[in-house]
Amino acid sequence: MNRVGILTVSDRSSRGERADESGPLLRQMVERRGWSVECASIAPDDSPSIQAVLIDWADKAHLDLVLTTGGTGFAPRDVTPEATRAVIERQAPGLAEAMRAASLLKTPHAMLSRAVCGIRGRTLIVNLPGSSKAARENLETILPALPHAIALLQESPDSERGHQIPSFKSQI
Repeated sequence: MNRVGILTVSDRSSRGERADESGPLLRQMVERRGWSVECASIAPDDSPSIQAVLIDWADKAHLDLVLTTGGTGFAPRDVTPEATRAVIERQAPGLAEAMRAASLLKTPHAMLSRAVCGIRGRTLIVNLPGSSKAARENLETILPALPHAIALLQESPDSERGHQIPSFKSQI
C-alpha cells in the first residue's frame, strides 16, 4: 500500500479564514485507490514552512508520495514550486508537462501553472493547483503512472511489469 502525504499551501486556510477543499478531495481520491494518507497538513505560502514539511515527510516519515495543492500560480506569494525545487534531488518534468497539456485542453490558464514534480530520496513530490477542480483534474491525469513511478522508486521487484499499460493508448 502506498503511503501518501497531502500538503495544502494557503495563507488563508492556514489562518482558518477559508476551508481547505482540495486537501480533503485529494485524500478521497488516493484512499479510493487503496492508498493510505499518513500525513496531512496546511502550511502558509512561505517557502521555509513548505520546505520543512516536504523534508520531514520524505526523510523522516518515508512517504512514497507527497501531493501539494496550492501556490503554483503567478501571485507573488505562490512559492510552492520554488520550495519544491529547493528540496528535490531529481526533477520529474514529464508529470508536470502531462498535467499542463491535459489542462490546456480545458483552459488557456493552464499555461500559468508553474507546478514542479520531483524526487527526494524515494519520495515522489507532486505540485497540484489549489483549486479543488483543477487539483482533481491534474491528479486524474497522472494517476495511471503513479503506481509504476512509486514501484520504481521503491525498487520493487515487480516494477518492470508496469511498462505495459494496455489502456493507455485508448486514452490518447
